[in-house]
Amino acid sequence: MASKSATVTWMRDQTFVGESGGLAVLMDNPAAGNDRRGPSPMELLLMALAGCTAIDVVSILKKKRQELTDLKIFVEGERAEDHPMRFTSITVTYEARGRNLSQAAVERAVFLSDEKYCSVSASLREATAVHTVVRVVENSTED
Repeated sequence: MASKSATVTWMRDQTFVGESGGLAVLMDNPAAGNDRRGPSPMELLLMALAGCTAIDVVSILKKKRQELTDLKIFVEGERAEDHPMRFTSITVTYEARGRNLSQAAVERAVFLSDEKYCSVSASLREATAVHTVVRVVENSTED
């Protein structure tokens, strides 16, 4: 089974840096009233969904020899009002541009991404086991 890992480190206030594979992204909690330094974790989830399906759709259309020149994906999530305020629905809108671009080919690529290839979409649709481990580390007197 393949695995991925990420680390999130608290910077200050409600600002955190997430790292994975040697790359980093800043995130924060805009509801806390601090300056906006990065997207919220829930916004990153929407971006992850859009990015995952975008990679699939571009790859599929390339294999179908479609002349895609631009792809923009708009993602909007509706959240529950009560905690944990999870997404109750997400709408993904694809805007594909190209030369002689087949509507049927784009629709098929989106379908394949949604139903077969996009791991983010699958993770959102199916129950995922989340295991929690807590470690408390005592600071030494030098810290």
